[in-house]
Formats: sequence, structure tokens, C-alpha cells
Amino acid sequence: MTARRRRRGFHRRRKVCRFCSDPKLVLDYKEPKVLMNFITERGKIIPRRISGNCAKHQRRLTQAISRARQIALMPFTTTSAQ
Repeated sequence: MTARRRRRGFHRRRKVCRFCSDPKLVLDYKEPKVLMNFITERGKIIPRRISGNCAKHQRRLTQAISRARQIALMPFTTTSAQ
């Protein structure tokens, strides 16, 4: 048996978009608490393959984070005390 056949049995569960599954969850730039779940501690936006968002909601999420940063509801980066 080769290594390819042994690894074949592993199947990862597909991630589900939070915004598609829960229509009450609002994606808005005025809600920084919701948006903070989708950025890293360094201030970077979490990619779609990690967050599990669909393409439509990932685009809207990126736009909402950008707007929240522009009006100073969210930081662009964190302050590092090196």
C-alpha cells in the first residue's frame, strides 16, 4: 500500500458560512464586535479558506472592515511594544 492510499480516508468537514446559516447575524461596518471575529490580533483580515465564509459574504466582510477602519471604529494595526 502506498502513502497515497493510506491518507485517502481522511475527510475534513466543510466549513459553513456564518452569515448564510444565521440570517439574524448582521454584516455591517457599524458593528465592530462582529467584525473583530474576522481579523487577527495583528489586524489582518482572516482569509476565506480559514474563516469558512462564502465568496459573497467575504467580499462584504472585507468592505465592512475597510469602512470601519476609515471612520476609526477598528484599528488598521495593533501597537507593538518591542
